[in-house]
Amino acid sequence: QVQLVESGGGLVQAGGSLRLSCAASGRTFSSRIMGWFRQAPGKEREFVGGISWSGGRTDYADSVKGRFTASRDNAKNTVYLQMNNLKPEDTAVYYCAASSRLQSDIKRDYDYWGQGTQVTVSS
Repeated sequence: QVQLVESGGGLVQAGGSLRLSCAASGRTFSSRIMGWFRQAPGKEREFVGGISWSGGRTDYADSVKGRFTASRDNAKNTVYLQMNNLKPEDTAVYYCAASSRLQSDIKRDYDYWGQGTQVTVSS
């Protein structure tokens, strides 16, 4: 069992930065890949980025490549999403999720989800 709690969301102007954190509880945290997803009003939840259990591999949606960076600290059971050069279209609720797979950008492959944190980017 893994429980996830996101934090770090907020209101920022376009071009600004935020760092999201996802604190996990559960003995198997370090063996799971972690993903970040987001959901804007009226839209489907979409993959943003993911990071392997070792942190050695990361994957990103094309829309955030070069701007967002995922990292993790297994000693702290925490995953991060550094978001730079934010755009109004990045406005959404951001979720972290855990999967036992080796790699995935598909929602259904993720077993555990946090409650989400709101990110709002003003123009």
